[in-house]
Amino acid sequence: MKKIVYNDGVTRQFIFASVMWGIVGMLVGVIVASQLAFPSLNFTQYLSFGRLRPLHTNAVIFAFVGNMIFAGIYYSTQRLLKARMGSDFLSKVHFWGWQLIIVCAALTLPLGITQGKEYAELEWPIDILIALIWVIFAINFFWTIKKRNEKSLYVALWFYIATIVTVAVLHIVNSLSLPLNLFKSYSVFSGVQDALVQWWYGHNAVAFFLTTPVLGIMYYFMPKAIGKPVYSYRLSIIHFWALVFMYIWAGPHHLLNTALPDWAQTLGMVFSVALWAPSWGGMINGLLTLRGAWDKLRTDPVVKFFVAGITFYGMSTFEGPMLSIKSINALAHSTDWIIGHVHGGALGWNGFMAAGMFYFLVPRLFNTKLYSEKLANFHFWIGTFGIVLYMAAMYVSGLTQGLMWRALTPEGTLLYPSFLESIFASQNMYYLRIVGGTLYLVTFIIMAYNLIKTAKQGNPVDGEVEVVTLDNQSQTSWVKVIFSPVMVLVLIGLILLLALGTKDVVTSIIVYAGLAILVVASVMMNKKGDGSWHEVLEGKAFLFSFFVLISILIGGMVQIIPAVTVKSAVPMTHEAVPYTALELEGRDIYRREGCYNCHTQMIRPMVPETMRYGAPSEAWESMYDHPFQWGSKRTGPDLARVGKKYPNLWHYKHMIDPRSTSAGSLMPTYPHLATQTLDYKDTASRMELMRTLGVPYTDAQISSAVEDAHKQGEVIANDLKQSQVNLSAQSELVALISYLQKLGVDHKAYEGK
Repeated sequence: MKKIVYNDGVTRQFIFASVMWGIVGMLVGVIVASQLAFPSLNFTQYLSFGRLRPLHTNAVIFAFVGNMIFAGIYYSTQRLLKARMGSDFLSKVHFWGWQLIIVCAALTLPLGITQGKEYAELEWPIDILIALIWVIFAINFFWTIKKRNEKSLYVALWFYIATIVTVAVLHIVNSLSLPLNLFKSYSVFSGVQDALVQWWYGHNAVAFFLTTPVLGIMYYFMPKAIGKPVYSYRLSIIHFWALVFMYIWAGPHHLLNTALPDWAQTLGMVFSVALWAPSWGGMINGLLTLRGAWDKLRTDPVVKFFVAGITFYGMSTFEGPMLSIKSINALAHSTDWIIGHVHGGALGWNGFMAAGMFYFLVPRLFNTKLYSEKLANFHFWIGTFGIVLYMAAMYVSGLTQGLMWRALTPEGTLLYPSFLESIFASQNMYYLRIVGGTLYLVTFIIMAYNLIKTAKQGNPVDGEVEVVTLDNQSQTSWVKVIFSPVMVLVLIGLILLLALGTKDVVTSIIVYAGLAILVVASVMMNKKGDGSWHEVLEGKAFLFSFFVLISILIGGMVQIIPAVTVKSAVPMTHEAVPYTALELEGRDIYRREGCYNCHTQMIRPMVPETMRYGAPSEAWESMYDHPFQWGSKRTGPDLARVGKKYPNLWHYKHMIDPRSTSAGSLMPTYPHLATQTLDYKDTASRMELMRTLGVPYTDAQISSAVEDAHKQGEVIANDLKQSQVNLSAQSELVALISYLQKLGVDHKAYEGK
C-alpha cells in the first residue's frame, strides 16, 4: 500500500482561469453583438467587428472551454488512474503556456495579425506554441497513464485520449503554411482544397475540442454528482467508437452547395446525418444515469446544470445532422440560424457543463460547502432564459433571412432585390440577442462571485488515496485484441483501401461505409465481464490510442488525400489569372480587417442566388487563393462577382461611410485605410512565396512588383481625383479597391467567350 496525493493545485488554476476568460470572451461577444445592432460602436480599427469577432470565438473556445476541459481532465484522470499527474513541472508549463497562448491571441487579433481562417486565425508562431504546449499536455497525460494504479481505462479516459490524439492531427494539418515574416503566413493549400482542410479542422475542432472532452467530463462527473454508475457500459462503447470514427468525415457539410465537388459534399452529408445516432446514444446514456435519482434534479443545482447541458447537447446534435441535409442547408447556411445553432451548443452544452463541474469541484477543492445554492439556482434559471432568448432571436432572424433571400414574385423576379431588406427585418432580433447574451454574461459574473466566496471560506486541499500498486499491468495478451473480430475487420478495411480506394474515391467511401457498419455490429456484440476484446483493450492504453488514431485518420485520408493529389477529384475547367502585386496587397488588407466574417465569396447554384449575384462560383476561380475566402456568414452581400460592378468612387465612399452608399448597412467605417499607406517592402517576397505555393508568377512579374503596384495604384487614384477625391496611390484603401475590383472578373471574361 502507498499513499497518493493528487496535484489538485493545477485543477484550481485551470478552473479560475476558465471562469475569468469565460467572462472576457462573453463580454466581447456582447460587444460584437451590440456592434451589429449599433454600427457606431465600432470606435476604432482595433476594436471593429471584423477584428473582435475572431477574438470572441477564440476566447470562448480555447480560453474558456480549453481551461475548463483541462481542469476536468486533470482532476478526473488522477482519480480514475489513482496516480498523481506524471509531472508537476509539466503541469505548470501546460497551465502557464496555455495562458500565454491566450494572451498572444488577445494581443494579435485586434492588431489584425491573422491567417484569415475561421477558428484558426492565429499566426504561425502562435500555432507552433500551441503544438508545443499540446505535446507537453499529451506527455503529462500519457505519463500518468503509464504509472497508473488502475488496470483498466474508464470511459471518460477514452474520450480524453481521442481529444489529445485528434486535436494534434487537426491542428498540425490545418496549420501547414509558409511564413512571409513573423506576423504573416499563407496556407499551403488553396481554394477548394484549403476550404476542405479548413472545415475538416473547423468541424472537428467542435467535435474533438468542444465535444469529446466534455463527454468524458460528463461520463465522470454526472455519475459522481448522482452517486450512481453510468447507465450502460455497452452503450458507452458504441457511443465512443461510432462517434470517433464517424465525426471526422462530417466536415464537408459546412460546404454544401458550394464549388466543393459533389462526392465530397455527399460524403459529408451522409456521415453528418448518421452522426445523429451515436450522438444521441451518448445523450441517452447520460440522462438515463439519472434514473432512480430524480430528487437530485429538483434539489441539487449541480445536477440541474448537468442535465440541462446534456439536453442542449442532444438538441445541438439533432439540429446539426438536420442542417447537413442539402435542402435545409440551402435555407439556413450563411444566416443567423447557424449562429443560433452554434450558441445553443456553446452556451447550453459547454457553458452549463462547465458551470455544473465548477459548482461540483470548487467546494471539494477547498474543503467547504458552496457559498450559496440560491445564487447557483438563480444562475441556472436566468442563464437558461438567456440562452432560450438568444437562440429564439437567431432562429427567427435566420429563417427570415433565408426565406427573404430566396423569395420570388409570381413573375419570377426577386421579391426582395436589396440584400439589406433582410437585415432591416432582423434588426429587432439583434436587440433581443444582446439581451439574451447579456443575461448569460451576468450569470457568469454571479458564478464567479459565488465560487470566489466559496474558495475564501475554505482552504485549498489536495485529494489523496491509498492504493495497491500494479506490478504486472501487461499480463493480458495483446493477441486477443489484435485478432479480435473488430480489429480483423479494420485490417481488412485498410487492405481494401490500399487495393481499391487509392484509385477511386467512390470505392474508398463504399469500403469504409461498409467497414463502419461491421465495426459497430461487432461492438454491439461485446459484453462486459467475459474477457472480451474491448475489456482487454481497455488495459492497453497505448494500443487503445493507436486504434483511435487509425479511426480518425481514415476519414481524413479518404477526403483530403484525393482532393489534394488527384486532379480529377477537383476538376478545374479554366485557369484563374493570378492577382497583381497591388491586388495581392489589397487581399491581405481584406483578410486583416476580417471582411470574411460578414461577406461570402461563394455563389451557390440556386436560382434566387444566381439572380441576385450572378453565375455560381466554380472551383477554378479560387485556385490561387492562399487561404480561401469563401466565408460562412452573410451580414453583407456576397462579393464573388463585385469586381467592376461599381466604380472606384462607390467603393471609396462605401469604405469611408457605408451608410452613404447603402442606407441601413451594419458595416463599420474604415477611414484609417485612406490615411495608412503601403511601403511595398514585402511585395516581391510575397509574390515569390506565392510562386513557391504554385501561383505561376514569372521572374519579370516579381522583379517589377513594386513598379507595377505603383502604376495600378496611380490609375485608381487618378480616377478618384476626377471626382475631387485626393487619395495617395500608396494608400491601403487603393489596394483594397484594386482587390475588390478583381473579384469575379475572370469568370466574366470566360462568360464573354
